[in-house]
Amino acid sequence: MPADHLPPASSGGAAPREAAPGEDERLAAFDALIAADQRIEPTDWMPPAYRKALVRQMSQHAHSEIIGMQPEGNWITRAPSLKRKAILMAKVQDEAGHGLYLYSAAETLGTTRDEMLDALHSGKAKYSSIFNYLAPSWADMGSIGWLVDGAAIANQVPLCRASYGPYGRAMVRICKEESFHQRQGFEILLALMNGTDEQRAMAQESVNRWYAPALMMFGPPDGESPNSRQSMAWKIKRFSNDELRQRFVDMIVPQAEILGVTFPDPDLRWNEERGHHDFGELDWDEFHAVLRGNGQANALRLAKRNAAHAEGAWVREAARAYAERTATSERIAS
Repeated sequence: MPADHLPPASSGGAAPREAAPGEDERLAAFDALIAADQRIEPTDWMPPAYRKALVRQMSQHAHSEIIGMQPEGNWITRAPSLKRKAILMAKVQDEAGHGLYLYSAAETLGTTRDEMLDALHSGKAKYSSIFNYLAPSWADMGSIGWLVDGAAIANQVPLCRASYGPYGRAMVRICKEESFHQRQGFEILLALMNGTDEQRAMAQESVNRWYAPALMMFGPPDGESPNSRQSMAWKIKRFSNDELRQRFVDMIVPQAEILGVTFPDPDLRWNEERGHHDFGELDWDEFHAVLRGNGQANALRLAKRNAAHAEGAWVREAARAYAERTATSERIAS
């Protein structure tokens, strides 16, 4: 090639990435929808980071529902009456349904259920740290319902207005069912607190164990939660971790007075100036240890989940075979 036709010499740096045709316009349209408090739907363009954040949050939410079936499912056969067994069984079935809604909603983003479950079973994906605590007494079914599901309601009701349509719509039904779960737990504790001295002691001991982990369900303090800040900017979340935690504390204090239980927090008191309850610092070292897999039941929960998945392989294979045969029959008939 003649020298005067040689391409210009490289400056040594990487060439700047040019925006894909229309990318700026699509981002502007996305930002306008978020600013106008409108819903993003599966067919709408969305930034890859928004999609990734949704898959992470929705799949972890679904995983939490599925893993959360374990501590309560373990008490179905040991519940103190047939009525209690039936109620607890219905609650566990509800949790399975919540997982189904959330996995289905996450699939609209292009990820598959198999991919999400593989991440859970391998330990790559997280689920709520609360389910890595043991539930050794019947009173724990009350504390889980009242405190754990109560914290879930405080966190999830604002998600009914999440900017991603399928997520927000799934949360509407989930929150309605969670409200019954919270009342069921409250009623168990109320019955125990109106029972014998031994029953009252069992209820109080259970509340003592679940109080702090329930408060940590909202996630780390705002200053240590970059995912929370970005989710709020995208209006996936509506309130910060600390705002939700404060709302929850303000909600459960008067409920505890009705039950007659106390919380193991010497710093818990009403602050007239703030118009909220002050409460003590939580053990965030414990929180992070549980997240790293060093909780009371991390290994147990994951082992049981993997075993259940393996034992159910024949059901999934049969369902796929039936679906394929049905589809073939419909094609032939048409």
